[in-house]
Amino acid sequence: MSNSPDYSATTQISSVDVEPIPRVYPSDIRPIEVQPTCSHLIVNRVSSGELSESDYSDAEEDLSLPVKQRCQQSEAGKLLHLLEGPGNILDDDDMPRNQTCSPGLEHGIEYLSAVSCKAVEQAEEFVRRVLERGWQVVHHHSLPDWLKDNDFLLRGHRPPTNSFLACFKSIFRIHTETGNIWTHLLGWIAFLGVAIYFMTRPSIEIQWQDKAVFSAFFIGAILCLGFSWVFHTVYCHSERIGKLFNKLDYCGIAFLTMGSFVPWLYYSFYCRQEPKIAYLVLIFILGTCAIVVSLWDKFSEPEFRVLRAGVFIALGLSGVIPALHYVITDGFYHAINSAALGWLVLMAVLYITGAIIYAARIPERLFPGKFDIWFQSHQIFHMFVLAAAFVHYHGISEIANYRLTLGDCLEVEVE
Repeated sequence: MSNSPDYSATTQISSVDVEPIPRVYPSDIRPIEVQPTCSHLIVNRVSSGELSESDYSDAEEDLSLPVKQRCQQSEAGKLLHLLEGPGNILDDDDMPRNQTCSPGLEHGIEYLSAVSCKAVEQAEEFVRRVLERGWQVVHHHSLPDWLKDNDFLLRGHRPPTNSFLACFKSIFRIHTETGNIWTHLLGWIAFLGVAIYFMTRPSIEIQWQDKAVFSAFFIGAILCLGFSWVFHTVYCHSERIGKLFNKLDYCGIAFLTMGSFVPWLYYSFYCRQEPKIAYLVLIFILGTCAIVVSLWDKFSEPEFRVLRAGVFIALGLSGVIPALHYVITDGFYHAINSAALGWLVLMAVLYITGAIIYAARIPERLFPGKFDIWFQSHQIFHMFVLAAAFVHYHGISEIANYRLTLGDCLEVEVE
């Protein structure tokens, strides 16, 4: 037996095909700046078919082009075209471990990273333009002092716009003034239609004298409701515009009160010139005083809310004097059935109740933040004013019909 070593096992092992392990030198390693989270996510979504041509495209793509052409011109289409072809791989998870990264994939990842950054920049620019061109509701504490009228309305306020166009666009938005605008805007349209219908009746139905008397009420109602909804619309424009239209809003209340008295005094004291003229002059003086007080700059400030309500309640209660005069001279039964005193009293109750709710700021005072948008005290006050105006229109129509059926004053005296 020979003592020489046996190399048969070595020969058998070397005969097996073993793939040599490549030697990697440091000079062959090239760093690639990528963003794995963003790029891999988008590449995987593209490879799985989750992205369509509308999910990742240019911000200014031409929608008039065919879908296929738009897809090819979009960023996603360019990327897919770049990664197509032999040797380019969409998902590195599917890449064999022994295969090196192709130059097309490296370039595609870099391109995809740049595209993702561009998309983020375009999104930020879009949001910035929306915020600049539009407006958003804010909290009460974010408002300037001249917009802080009701401390119990916490959210949903409009910020200053300095634009009439933005103010009138806000009519169709939801905020704290939406209900205030629409309650009197719809009422203004309704009274405008009633007034046009009444004034265009032929003379055989309504004489020109009656049209002139009723026009005082119609003008007062249209001015009051018109000033009101316009004020609540442009209130957030600026401090100067807000104060101007706030004064017009208060003047409109005085005009409505004065105009409401004219038809009732005219028909109630139809054949008594002295008291009729005296009461008309009285209500004109009191209404003028209310307008002068309304033009005072501090009159619209929140601390004078009770004073404002008191001034207009006192103006309305001045009608108690001619009402008592009529009851004393003609009797309570005749005043109720012939002079529509019941409708006049109902109108006064509605006005006074609405003014008290407005001054007390109920219900938002009891539940702050719960009535920011709907059913706040100012909206309830608007509804009471609108109801009172229609009640008064019905009342003066009743008394006018009764008075005109009696004929002229000379005929009544002869009888």
